[in-house]
Amino acid sequence: MKVLLIEDEPKMVRSLKKGLEEHRIEVDAAANGTLGSQLAGRNEYAVIISDVMMPEMSGLELLRQLREQGNQTPVILLTALDQTDDKVTGFEAGADDYLTKPFEFKELLVRIRALARRPVSTYQSSPVLRFADVEMHLDNKSFFRGGQSIQLTPREFALMEYFLRNPGRVISKTEISERVWNLHFDTGTNVVEVYVNFLRKKVDKGFSQKLIHTQFKIGYVLKSEEVGH
Repeated sequence: MKVLLIEDEPKMVRSLKKGLEEHRIEVDAAANGTLGSQLAGRNEYAVIISDVMMPEMSGLELLRQLREQGNQTPVILLTALDQTDDKVTGFEAGADDYLTKPFEFKELLVRIRALARRPVSTYQSSPVLRFADVEMHLDNKSFFRGGQSIQLTPREFALMEYFLRNPGRVISKTEISERVWNLHFDTGTNVVEVYVNFLRKKVDKGFSQKLIHTQFKIGYVLKSEEVGH
């Protein structure tokens, strides 16, 4: 396995590179986002690990650039920031995972291996999913409700797809975190709630029939229910 490490702190680069190579993971290192972008464009990596705050080009700018270029290599962001809004920003830019500094090396290792095992396409099935008056087209990432086109971000789309594949079943926040985005669920964050609320505002707002429901202290469920029932 080969990974790209983009980090401007030499001491951390040496430490992580040594640890990863001891676990038979080959490492290319870049000291800034610009060099990291060049390496990502020239080589294939199982996973890209990038700091957020870097000279020349931030990790977020690099991530957006990669996704715009069609590069879907899994990306883990490293940051000293620990606010939900910061994590949401990273996920919206296309991040697959997020680690807050300081972190345990073994946690990074587990996440790298998990992302490297994940298939490019998580699901193989019909290109169209339907439920009630909802229709999702997987081939072109389009989503409709009542014939009306609704724009979903990549993370919202992934969450809605999981709901559509599990109608009528209560899904816990832990399951969403681990199965939808391949993240280790952190009980100290409300990222899942934030995205469910984002999705509700787009999918349910203005419709008499609500589809995304909260099961108190359990999770969420996709089901048809008229307002007032």
